[in-house]
Amino acid sequence: MPFVNLTPHEIKIYDENDQLVATVPPSGTVARVSVTYKKVGRFEMAPLYKAKYGSVEDLPDPKPGIMYIVSGMVKAAIPDREDVTAPGELIRDPNGKPIGCRGLKY
Repeated sequence: MPFVNLTPHEIKIYDENDQLVATVPPSGTVARVSVTYKKVGRFEMAPLYKAKYGSVEDLPDPKPGIMYIVSGMVKAAIPDREDVTAPGELIRDPNGKPIGCRGLKY
């Protein structure tokens, strides 16, 4: 099944043995969740805002045989879309920089 990466980053997918099994380049389209912010107060010198999340933007309609990779936030906003997945557990290098993910969240 072909993947379409709707994030701005290359996705490196590792299996349960931490072997690289796929590298999926960004498609050029980024699916996002719309968000608006409302100021609700202040703590010390910092203003505090409440985020309100809205609809998902730039997510194509389902197509047979295609699996879309999106951010975890986008996937959480549309849990019933069976053609949408997000990066699984992050794998990091010795300096803590993410280098890929262990599988995909479905």
